[in-house]
Amino acid sequence: MTKRQGFEIAGEVVLAGERRTVNIPVSTLSDHTPVTLSAHVVHGKKDGPTVFVSAGIHGDEVIGVEIVRRLLRAKNLKKLSGTLLVVPIVNTFGFLNHSRYLPDRRDLNRCFPGSPHGSLASRLADIFMSEIVERSSLGIDLHSAAIHRVNLPQVRVSASNRETMRLAQVFGAPVILTSALREGSLRQEAKKKGVDVLLYEAGEGMRFDEMSVRAGLAGIMRVLSEVGLLPTAGIAKPKARSLVCSDSHWMRAPAGGLLRTFKAEGDVVQEGDIVAAIADPFGEREIEVATKYSGIIVGRAVMPVVHEGDALFHIAAVKSTDVAEAAMDDITTQLEEAALFDEDEII
Repeated sequence: MTKRQGFEIAGEVVLAGERRTVNIPVSTLSDHTPVTLSAHVVHGKKDGPTVFVSAGIHGDEVIGVEIVRRLLRAKNLKKLSGTLLVVPIVNTFGFLNHSRYLPDRRDLNRCFPGSPHGSLASRLADIFMSEIVERSSLGIDLHSAAIHRVNLPQVRVSASNRETMRLAQVFGAPVILTSALREGSLRQEAKKKGVDVLLYEAGEGMRFDEMSVRAGLAGIMRVLSEVGLLPTAGIAKPKARSLVCSDSHWMRAPAGGLLRTFKAEGDVVQEGDIVAAIADPFGEREIEVATKYSGIIVGRAVMPVVHEGDALFHIAAVKSTDVAEAAMDDITTQLEEAALFDEDEII
């Protein structure tokens, strides 16, 4: 049998059956400290697809970094066919500064495809596209909510893309939320290159959430198995089918004050349900917050101090609240069972 050719990236060659971290030069800090885009390459002995998994496009969204750490420790990777490109931290600048943005105050996920002659964000986007995305046939990009918000584990895909919808069901997150491609986003520009990207959202900025980590890791392993990168043995299928939500709305604070929430992410609500109360610091005035929509809470604010107009609850529409409640019960049980095992035992 002819030996598989090595995988070349950033001037280095990773041989078949090897794995290595390759540091791709990006820039130099003002104190002359070099900054790189570190990619871990797992190059299987057998032919197969090339898939990338990325985290930390927003530097304060650290939950994806933990998911990637556990992915790289998975014993299944020894049997990998094809090539897996894993980038734990795309936006090193933001990660070091606990910031969503780069030093030039740009959101990297609005700067794709980038340019080798543009701003710092544009140059980083260009390097990621050329070195990672364009070498792949599929990508999984990991995110969380922003600081002071939390998201229910969910996969976001385009409504018109049947293949990503199919893979999102394989992933097995509680919710699949269809969302349009945004100008300058990784998903949009990767699609132009013929590369589909699943976007996983879960947890809170600058925080770890064990069930969100477990859900993300299990989902990635299922997708890698589905596309032929990993063998199916030992990878459990989801016990409950994901809820597909095609529309969502943010509820906003009718006044400023101290927020007390009565519902959490994953709760199913009916139109008119009281989900929170906002009071002034003197206790003289309190406003009950009732939802105008029926659906499932896929995100919410966790900061107890709010201003008028602040986003409070992100509610995704469902076809039937009864069906949604039953599905969430099954999915929650599955996630709780997964959280009982040691991280080395769940894959």
